Amino acid sequence: QVQLVESGGGLVQAGGSLRLSCAASGSIFSINAMGWYRQAPGKQRELVAAITSGGSTNYADSVKGRFTISRDNAKNTVYLQMNSLKPEDTAVYYCNADVVWSGMVDYWGQGTQVTVSS
Repeated sequence: QVQLVESGGGLVQAGGSLRLSCAASGSIFSINAMGWYRQAPGKQRELVAAITSGGSTNYADSVKGRFTISRDNAKNTVYLQMNSLKPEDTAVYYCNADVVWSGMVDYWGQGTQVTVSS
């Protein structure tokens, strides 16, 4: 079994910054892609950013130039640096990881709330 533990969410004013962290632990041989998704009230969950084990990244158009995803493979941890936050970034942010053990399984964190006030 694998656990993803997120931290770093909170309340921030528009224009501010937050840094999310997500640490994976448990039965892990390796982790392929890791990513951050978000879900606002009444909306579907959407991809925010993803990063491969080799460091290739992908971003939603709405966050390009403002958010940066990174990872520490030795610590099985992924980060999301969020700058120039906007009220529309308000959502629950979820960490996702494709974990390899006996096969490959997709795991999700419990979510962390990010609220941006105007």
